[in-house]
Order: sequence, then structure tokens, then C-alpha cells
Amino acid sequence: MEELKISLTGVLVASIANFFVGFLWFSVLFGKTWAKEMKIDMSQKPTTGFMIKSLVMNFIGCFFLAYVFAHNNAAWGFVPGMEQMGTVGKIMNSVIFTWLGFFLIVGLNTVAFEMKSWKLFFINTTYHFMMLLVSAIILFYL
Repeated sequence: MEELKISLTGVLVASIANFFVGFLWFSVLFGKTWAKEMKIDMSQKPTTGFMIKSLVMNFIGCFFLAYVFAHNNAAWGFVPGMEQMGTVGKIMNSVIFTWLGFFLIVGLNTVAFEMKSWKLFFINTTYHFMMLLVSAIILFYL
């Protein structure tokens, strides 16, 4: 059996990149709207300890996402015909199928069972799509 080729450098770079994508997504781009939809009181400043814990947990999550996604992408290389698909096709194939199968359905359940808004659904699911896209581009080229 062949060994899966996973670039740990790629995983680390994707983790760091996704950490910054999250920062931009939930502060500059959609921060106020996301906080409103999550019913977070922005006048209450979180403690330093809370922020450090949250950021560390977020980075660990970014690392796990990048590592597991790298593993999945490497495994896709064994599917017959994949070598004939171009790089953009491979990237989009891995992003779309992973997003549809693992992220979109969870987001739909937050609307259906947790009664979260569709606005929050779109903010969160497009963020997850962007995380996968950034990871795929980095992982395919490193």
C-alpha cells in the first residue's frame, strides 16, 4: 500500500492562513452582523484569558481542519481518473464535496433545529467554504 503524501509545511501554512481568514471574516467583513445574529453584546469586552483560550482553540481547530483535509485530498489521488483532472478541478472538487458533505448540512441543521437565522447560516457556511478553498490552494501547491 502506498503512503499518503501530506506536506506538514502545507498543513501549518494552511492553519495560519485560515486563522487569519477567520480574523478577517468575523471582524472586518462580517463581525458586527455576525455578533448581532449570535446575540452577542459587543459592549461587553471579553477577558484576556477568555480571548487567549478562544484563539488557541481556534488555531487548534484550523490545524485539525488542514491536516484532515490534506489527508482526504491525498487519498483522492488514488481514485482512478484523478490524474487527468487539472489542478483547479481537483481543488474545486475537494472543496465543494467536503463543504457539501460536512459543512453545509451542519449549517442547515442550525437553522432547522437551533433556530439560527439564514443570515448567520450564510456567514458561517461561506466562511467554512473559504477555509476549505484557502486550505486546498495551499495544500495543492506546497
